[in-house]
Amino acid sequence: MIKTFITSFKLKNTYRTNSIIYSIKQLPIIRKILPNSLYKNNGLKIFANIISILCEIIGIFIGKIIYIAAMIVSVLSLYNTNQADTFIHIFTFLTLCGGVLNTYMLNPTKDKYYAIILMNINAREYGLSNYYYQLLKLIIGFLPFTILFGMTTGIPIWIQIILSFFVVAVKLIVMNYSIYRFKKTKKASNENLPTKFVWGFVGVCLLLAYGLPAANIMINQTIFLFVFIISMILGIYSLIKIHIFKDYKKMYKQILTETNVYAVEKNSGTQAIKNVSLKQIELDENYVSNKSGFAYFHDLFVKRHKKILTEAVKKQSVVILVIFIILAIGININGEFKSKINNMLTVFLPYFVFIMYCLNRSSSVTQAMFMNCDHSMLTYRIYRTPKVILGIFKERLRTLIIINLLPASIIGFGLALMLYLSGGTDNTLNYAVLIASIIAMSIFFSVHYLVMYYLLQPYNVNTEMKSSTYKAVQGITYFVCWYMIQIQLPTLSFGIATICFCIAYSLISLFIAYKYAPKTFKLRI
Repeated sequence: MIKTFITSFKLKNTYRTNSIIYSIKQLPIIRKILPNSLYKNNGLKIFANIISILCEIIGIFIGKIIYIAAMIVSVLSLYNTNQADTFIHIFTFLTLCGGVLNTYMLNPTKDKYYAIILMNINAREYGLSNYYYQLLKLIIGFLPFTILFGMTTGIPIWIQIILSFFVVAVKLIVMNYSIYRFKKTKKASNENLPTKFVWGFVGVCLLLAYGLPAANIMINQTIFLFVFIISMILGIYSLIKIHIFKDYKKMYKQILTETNVYAVEKNSGTQAIKNVSLKQIELDENYVSNKSGFAYFHDLFVKRHKKILTEAVKKQSVVILVIFIILAIGININGEFKSKINNMLTVFLPYFVFIMYCLNRSSSVTQAMFMNCDHSMLTYRIYRTPKVILGIFKERLRTLIIINLLPASIIGFGLALMLYLSGGTDNTLNYAVLIASIIAMSIFFSVHYLVMYYLLQPYNVNTEMKSSTYKAVQGITYFVCWYMIQIQLPTLSFGIATICFCIAYSLISLFIAYKYAPKTFKLRI
């Protein structure tokens, strides 16, 4: 099994190394300097290998600290409860969510597909060795931060240590249940296609995680110890069952289809994603438009693809409304919670930069535009002329802003209402700034992603994302937005600064797009 793991690790590292070299080759200016024989260069291969190993090591820790800081520590101040118990309570329910959403073994990744299906490596040895490696990484990755954040919140050292083992135990239990279901039904679960039951379970866990502490109901240290002991017993039993299971080959043959493997690439327009999109297109011949020219073309596209473009936004809006209703109820029944919300709304506006980033649908919408329109239309010379590109760009920008404005408006007016219900503010301008700044953030992300799409057009003729520059800008955008979580500034000053920045950025970006999009908006090879 160790030999199989070493082989699989080399395979994964080779794939990652070649991806790094390819990304370097795609960078502007550099791609013109570096030759096509780049992959044969031993020095660059060593450099890429070092980067690959560093990414592996950093990856063990970076996600865990972001997860604990953003999902748990950042919300502790909202509750007038024991911080140690609140941390343990939220961590427990979030672990249950992670257990059902991310099993590791049932994730149809490319390295599994290459190793098990194409190279015929022993499925059981490959699956188990990599699964155990992932569990080990979980313990190593979580342990420093459960100790670090546990010390700051007053959690006893023994609980700080066992939290990471609790995560592993839950993963084992869920995986064992998945194997049990496979034995019974002969159908393997694909963790990238969660069922309605799974999403319902996750929704209930999130509600219990963040809702119960508001009512001063929590899993305390004694209850958690009991839960941990039960989890460890079931986890050890599950580990034995997972290890002795023989039919990994059959299970992986179901999961590791070409469709499933390539569907995991969230930002690439694979055939699997295209098939899902095609089912949502409404081919109603009665669709008409009273517009003309570019507006007519775009209007028909929007009408036929309205499910793809707006369905997720409508769901977001419903969830946001429910959250605000729960907050309003909490404000009315709990004086301490009311005070916390009021204080939060006067200094926590930077936090909503990250929230608006997560909610904004522009990246998914531009992907849909490429797969269902530009992928074909860019093969025509007329579609690549400046007049057509800029004409469609204006219509799309208007549509993107309108789509994202629905949840943004609910959040903006909802925050202003929460501020009023929680005691208000001495400066009434805060209400207007809250609404305007949230809407400005929404418009900013709409402009940002559309301009990125037109300037860096990341997809090739096979609808695969091939632009390392696009990915780099995406990464920078994410980390800047995430960094905003750490900042607390007065709502009035930060809000006004945000509005001004969004207006300036949008104007500059639109100018650049109008100047360069006709040259950059084309199919990649």
